[in-house]
Amino acid sequence: MVRFKHRYLLCELVSDDPRCRLSLDDRVLSSLVRDTIARVHGTFGAAACSIGFAVRYLNAYTGIVLLRCRKEFYQLVWSALPFITYLENKGHRYPCFFNTLHVGGTIRTCQKFLIQYNRRQLLILLQNCTDEGEREAIQKSVTRSCLLEEEESGEEAAEAME
Repeated sequence: MVRFKHRYLLCELVSDDPRCRLSLDDRVLSSLVRDTIARVHGTFGAAACSIGFAVRYLNAYTGIVLLRCRKEFYQLVWSALPFITYLENKGHRYPCFFNTLHVGGTIRTCQKFLIQYNRRQLLILLQNCTDEGEREAIQKSVTRSCLLEEEESGEEAAEAME
């Protein structure tokens, strides 16, 4: 039996309207990406990408999306993402675009990248905040994420020793 290899595209949905992200649904997003692939790459692209395509993770609050597709055709999906300029849901049309953050072979590598990305974003927020209460809340988040990473690396080292 042959294992099918996949690629995971970690993307961020960027929009000025916060209602755009809150109205996000995996079925709507999946159909939007499939329609865009069909529009850009034609019937071959739509057929090639529809086989293993799935929305694996969706966070409506942060706008983070994890898309899975076959390894052979991930470039078709990747090249179609810039052509998504709006999100249409329940009769409303929200202008938006996708920012591809990372392309990985496993969900785990995408999760590790997302932790590092979020930590960098928190440090940028820390530098730009003006209120002392905001600064303390962000510092707590940064130290909590550092502690979680240290615990994970300690667990991995313990498993490797066994």
